[in-house]
Amino acid sequence: MSYLVLDGLSKSYGKVPALRDFSLTVEKGDIFALVGPDGAGKTTALRIVCQLIVADAGRVFLDGHNLAERFDALKSILGYMPQTFSLYQDLSVEENLIFFGGMYGVTGEAYRARRDYLYGFSNLGPFADRRAGALSGGMKQKLALSCALMHDPHLLILDEPTTGVDPLSRRQFWEILLHFRSQGTTIVVSTPYMDEVARADHAAFMFGGRRLSVGTPSDLAAQFDGQVLFLDLEPSSTLIDKLNTIDGLSARRFGSAMHLYIAKDQSPARFAGPLASLGIDTTLIRPASPSLEDRFIQLMETGA
Repeated sequence: MSYLVLDGLSKSYGKVPALRDFSLTVEKGDIFALVGPDGAGKTTALRIVCQLIVADAGRVFLDGHNLAERFDALKSILGYMPQTFSLYQDLSVEENLIFFGGMYGVTGEAYRARRDYLYGFSNLGPFADRRAGALSGGMKQKLALSCALMHDPHLLILDEPTTGVDPLSRRQFWEILLHFRSQGTTIVVSTPYMDEVARADHAAFMFGGRRLSVGTPSDLAAQFDGQVLFLDLEPSSTLIDKLNTIDGLSARRFGSAMHLYIAKDQSPARFAGPLASLGIDTTLIRPASPSLEDRFIQLMETGA
């Protein structure tokens, strides 16, 4: 059996379904990413794994054990970092670490060794006396991660840990995650960033409480149904709207340019006339490999 198994989870809040027969498996030592829009069910799934809420149906297995039945025995191997910063703002960096270490019985020399180890990766040591509320966004997230790692968990659950964090802090945060993955920690992380999904071992696209697709990042991108053309033009809303009136072609903003989508059996040359009629120089168009974002957009539009 896989290290973590979510088997047919369903959960509703009143009449609103948050998860619908949701299943996935996570292998030991992997980073597994969950990606989907707000309301997709990512947070609900992670909270069920951490037993913060109870599923209406389905089960979670951790290392072969029913998590709900053996949670008291297994909770010490779980680390959880919620989406919102939830540490004690009036306590210093050091005091927060002491508090979370004490919750898991990590005290004395064991605490000091673990603290110094975490400081080495987070670079929080020089700020040990600073109140958590006075830290920058990236430093707050690294402190929250350090607190979640204080008891050396085997399974780390992270709910959109880098949302709103600057690009440099995001990269540093992921370097820390990759280090702990190399040490054998299993990590499940929800993220809205496709570049982070690309760094995971496996990922699942979610929408409306359902799992749409799962696989390695390269497998997910390869599931794109059609062809992608890169158009090196400024993606104005007016131009995108005009492109989307061309039969058999759709256009989406892609950074500072655009991606055009056509069917597998269509020749790009077929669209030369309609594109030229919009004043588009077709030499600015070239084939492109489908990306994770392309596949995700396709799944959102088709509801597949």
